[in-house]
Amino acid sequence: MSSPGDESSPYVELQRAAWASLAPASDAPLSAEEIGRLRGLGDSLDLGEVEQVYLPLSRLLSMYVESAGRLHRRQEAFLHRQHPPRTPFVIGIAGSVAVGKSTTARVLQQMLAHWPEHPNVALVTTDGFLLPNAELQRRGILHRKGFPESYDRKALLRFVMNIKSGRDEVDAPTYSHLVYDVLPRERVTVRRPDIVIVEGLNVLQPARVRDDGKVGLAVSDFFDFSVYVDAATSDIRRWYVERFLRLRETAFREPGSYFTKYAELTHQQAVAEAERIWDTINGPNLDQNVLPTRSRATLVLRKDADHSVRYVRLRRL
Repeated sequence: MSSPGDESSPYVELQRAAWASLAPASDAPLSAEEIGRLRGLGDSLDLGEVEQVYLPLSRLLSMYVESAGRLHRRQEAFLHRQHPPRTPFVIGIAGSVAVGKSTTARVLQQMLAHWPEHPNVALVTTDGFLLPNAELQRRGILHRKGFPESYDRKALLRFVMNIKSGRDEVDAPTYSHLVYDVLPRERVTVRRPDIVIVEGLNVLQPARVRDDGKVGLAVSDFFDFSVYVDAATSDIRRWYVERFLRLRETAFREPGSYFTKYAELTHQQAVAEAERIWDTINGPNLDQNVLPTRSRATLVLRKDADHSVRYVRLRRL
């Protein structure tokens, strides 16, 4: 682990207090009502977290967006082109199941949209690019849902490439956590965004080596900035079990839920089932596929046992 003064490291690491001191004093954070809507199940998001962690991050990201715009204009002038609009700035957000990356993505979407320079901020999750359950069953990998091979990687790559090509409208598939499947008749349309946030487990995966030995493209090749939401694996496992228990009392009881079979479990049975799912699916996926991509991120948010961010690690320029 590097320290802020460690010049041998390619990263600058700031403890929470030092990072919080970088927040613009005059900028108003989200309202309590907005924070309540954005908070994920089990997350400890509050006004302090928004002010101390996400406000400086949103300002940093806004600086990156502005700098990319300036570079775009200078490049177009160099090429003697008529300054076509620059393509959207794309941010990737990765991390484990239950670590809180979805909350991070939603908060950043709202925070960045508050800056007048880029009011149109779209958020797309990679869940919609999971292969349908029927196809996963056909391939015998339904039990590996969330692993890299369970996604339609070509469709996800095509989506990000269309975004970066500057298309006015780009569609993405929709996923329902209630029915645990892709909704084939529902799409989300991204229209002329200033910023696009792409959130998902495996968005920082490196390019695959094809059968002919050539290396293809990776989704992360088209990211302008990336964030990895990190925590100790033991904490994430505990958060997953706690979230499972809360869902057992709420979403698992909703009509049409894929998980109704878990609703009537006793507390002890539910804990055992959640631990089994983690130990056989989510834990191995984290160890084998998600965690190894952490070093590819531009910035790492490291959480403490209470879900609050303890330090921030930023790659040097």
